Amino acid sequence: MTDNDTLRVFHLPFSFMLPQRVAAERGYFAEHGLDVELIERDRRRVDWKYVPGDGTLTGDQDVDLYPVCKWESLRRTWSLEDGRIVAHGAFADLPYTFHTRPETDIDGPADLANVPIAVNRRTGQEYTAIRALEEHLESDEIELEHHGMPTNRLRALRDGTVEAVTLLDPHSALADRLGLQRIFEFENHVGIVGTDGLDGAAFDAFMDAYGRAVEEINEEPSAFRQQYLEMLEKDCEVAPDLFEDVDVLAIRDSVTVPEYEVPEPVDSGDLEGHLDWMKERELIDEDAEIDTIVAPVR
Repeated sequence: MTDNDTLRVFHLPFSFMLPQRVAAERGYFAEHGLDVELIERDRRRVDWKYVPGDGTLTGDQDVDLYPVCKWESLRRTWSLEDGRIVAHGAFADLPYTFHTRPETDIDGPADLANVPIAVNRRTGQEYTAIRALEEHLESDEIELEHHGMPTNRLRALRDGTVEAVTLLDPHSALADRLGLQRIFEFENHVGIVGTDGLDGAAFDAFMDAYGRAVEEINEEPSAFRQQYLEMLEKDCEVAPDLFEDVDVLAIRDSVTVPEYEVPEPVDSGDLEGHLDWMKERELIDEDAEIDTIVAPVR
């Protein structure tokens, strides 16, 4: 918590973070005695990634909690000393997809050997992509390129700059409407990072309110379709060329709000294997220590 007892929470306007937005807008955090401020960046000013790649959130931006890909949470907490991991989970039944252009000869993951694939680096997305591709390819056959936000990646694929991209719904649905081809899916895992000294009672209250939002969404998902699609609709403003020949209403009708989950408290044993995997691939310092990365059990 900050000096004024406000819990400053970094908010990613992505589909897997819908419960956080719902809990804030419906007053669930307040009902649990929390004054939560969602820290957001203007989508129109973000070209590459929402989470700063080098600066810290807990230090430079005075954030108390932030969500990020599970493997990126390991890197940030160790390499940048940007807080400690307090929770993790799948967050939603919401996989990443690999898309290609239909005129290519790529029909499945085995066809992606030495093929440039657009990802958003330093968000953790590349780590999940590597893990998924390793089941089908040798490590030296995986070629990832940084192309930033979903709209940048979609444009790169449409224009032939790359042969494949990774996407998350609802941008996967947009890719379908653009006539692009899904070839396979892989799981999305997220971690929650807290500032050093995060108040345990405040974090527990945060998770209780988050859990209530999850229950509400899962009970009546259609009632939250508008909020779920907000990011895609904002992208109409920043990347209008991608929507010129697309029926946005048809996308709205085709999208299903996923079932959400509540992140689980984490201990060192939960993530030790993930850290070892990163070390083996030289994605993190060899001397990284899991007990420095994960917050002590409260």
